[in-house]
Amino acid sequence: MRKTKFLTVLAGFIASVPVVADAAYPVYNPQAMANNGFVMTGNGYYLQPTQKTNIMPQQLQAASAVNGRPMVNVAKTNPNRVTGSLPRVGSSATNAGRQYYQAADYNRLAESGLYIGVSAAYSTMINGGMSADYSGEDKSFFAPGSFRESDFKKDTVIPLQISVGAAINSDIRVDFSFMRISGLSYADNVQTYTGDGYTEASVSGGAITSNSTMLNVYYNIDSFTGYMMGGSLRPYIGGGVGLALNTIADYVVFDGTFYDETDGMGLDGIPAGTLTGISDVYAYHNGGTMEQLAFSLEAGVTTEMNEGLKLDFFVRYANLGKIKTSGSIVVSQTEWLSDGAGDEYEAPYDSVFHYTKWYESGRLSNLDVGVRLRLEF
Repeated sequence: MRKTKFLTVLAGFIASVPVVADAAYPVYNPQAMANNGFVMTGNGYYLQPTQKTNIMPQQLQAASAVNGRPMVNVAKTNPNRVTGSLPRVGSSATNAGRQYYQAADYNRLAESGLYIGVSAAYSTMINGGMSADYSGEDKSFFAPGSFRESDFKKDTVIPLQISVGAAINSDIRVDFSFMRISGLSYADNVQTYTGDGYTEASVSGGAITSNSTMLNVYYNIDSFTGYMMGGSLRPYIGGGVGLALNTIADYVVFDGTFYDETDGMGLDGIPAGTLTGISDVYAYHNGGTMEQLAFSLEAGVTTEMNEGLKLDFFVRYANLGKIKTSGSIVVSQTEWLSDGAGDEYEAPYDSVFHYTKWYESGRLSNLDVGVRLRLEF
């Protein structure tokens, strides 16, 4: 009887072992483990060692739930493998949302060493013109000029610039530049004063050139804007200050107006030889050269062609100061004289006058777009 009871208890204990074991050591589901990136090895389920992508935390959690114990990612990594987009630094918490590439990512666009540069641009807008500083002088209309400001005449204006500079660091560079602007001249026609109104006078000559030397500073602003076009363009801003040598060549103003010198009284009773009128007035204005304070503002982007060879695409504003004549005007005019019989005739002599300190002047500024080629050493 005791033996029978013992055997019954022993049989019940043996029958209960799989249930307990199943609770303590659950059976693995191979398909579920494979779906979560695990393989069977002699020691259990582990992450596949040759896997090229990292196992996500969700996969570890799912596999741990199936396995019944925490699973560890033992996948091998390749420290030399670089995938995905370029790394970014900065966050909304630390840099107010700005993101930018580190200089090391695109070190080829960083400024380094000495360089020389040559640029050509196209002037999109020329501001300024000439006007007569002697408009308030008595009888000033005897020396025709631009009594109303006249815009400069401009053909194709291509500012040319040569630069020599160096980088202070990867973001700042400084250079000295020489820039020449030509293709400008005094206007073909001006409004000149007649004593009681304005009339049009024609002009020939008066070519204008400006040669400026400036000290320029440029700063790369990618720390605020980020590299552009996937890192191939680096934006910058800059400015310069220096001296401009502005020159205007000699020019001639012709006023074909007839000026009556009889005060409208007619020719009757005027003695012979009396001046009755003036016509065909030519005013020979001597040009001049002025040294002026000048400044420029520039914004653009930099890219690289080959190692050490860079291109700057820019928009530039340059204020070049004043242009001014020497103040010397020689006037030649035709005079008409009374014949004493109610008629008049052209004087047989040349009437020439010389005016001094009668200046004409105007300011010059330029907005252009261009490209600069820089060779770094």
